[in-house]
Amino acid sequence: MSNPSQSSRRGFIGQLVAGAAIAQLAIPQAARAASNASFGTLKSVRAGVLEIGYAEAGPADGTPVILLHGWPYDIHSYVEVAPLLATAGYRVLVPYLRGYGTTRFLSPDTPRNAQQSAVASDVIALMDALKIERAIVAGCDWGARTACVVAALWPERVRALVSVSGYIVVNWTTRSQPQPPSAELPWWYQYYFATERGRLGYERYRKEFARLIWQQASPQWKFDDTSFERSARALDNPDHVAIVMHNYRWRIGQVEGEAKYDALENRLASAPQIRVPAITLEGEANGAPHAPPASYAARFAGPYLHRTLGNGVGHNLPQEAPDAFAQAVIDVDAMAR
Repeated sequence: MSNPSQSSRRGFIGQLVAGAAIAQLAIPQAARAASNASFGTLKSVRAGVLEIGYAEAGPADGTPVILLHGWPYDIHSYVEVAPLLATAGYRVLVPYLRGYGTTRFLSPDTPRNAQQSAVASDVIALMDALKIERAIVAGCDWGARTACVVAALWPERVRALVSVSGYIVVNWTTRSQPQPPSAELPWWYQYYFATERGRLGYERYRKEFARLIWQQASPQWKFDDTSFERSARALDNPDHVAIVMHNYRWRIGQVEGEAKYDALENRLASAPQIRVPAITLEGEANGAPHAPPASYAARFAGPYLHRTLGNGVGHNLPQEAPDAFAQAVIDVDAMAR
């Protein structure tokens, strides 16, 4: 847990943003059932081993905010968050992760590797390519893990962090160890993907699979077909299946990553504390596996707040409650001042 000086600092920060937090959480977080919102024309940049496709909004000289999506979602998790932040003066970047949308590998010989440090390295490569020294990083699902890894490994590049479901860094040295059956059960698809039948099934039925996960992870979210189809197109990326299979197989120790990331994974295996200002978010109706906030609070050693959203908000929190997510970014930025 934090030492007394950290606790005092957290109390001070809490007082600074308490009014905004209370006002925000009092706003009904009704699910946005239908949306014709669009990012418009996407951009792309060569960054590391990828040509990364991304959306951008807001002034070029604004504080950069990088919003990271998860699986089986895409950049449209933030299609209503981005304009809120752009209007507030932020430079908002929403990249497709490797294996999604318009992001492509530059070489057919590059391993289709989705271990956590590889995906996080893509974010650093994107920042380097766009000459961004520091940014607020924020994410949900795979994006939350990626944001946490970036903040843990490269704190000098991170102004502040917003993470849905908290600290979800994988310890690669213990990933093969079983958990009690009740803890394993929600990860049924992870074990399905560990089989060749699962790979073939996802290849053939990826859209049906994505819809099922959306429904299970956010059981009270009444998304419409237009919103779903808009995001499902991102799963048609030629490397998508390979990336998803590697991600979930790596996380349970069924496949290896690349040796060049071993040093980074060894650092992450110690569960390093995140020392940049951070806000974690959770939806009370999150149907995806997630830990209770108290279990990871000690992993955040800097100014820190947690917020749980009611009114049926589930796993895809930024798309289900865009106002609350955007407010968290604004508030964590204030904590970094």
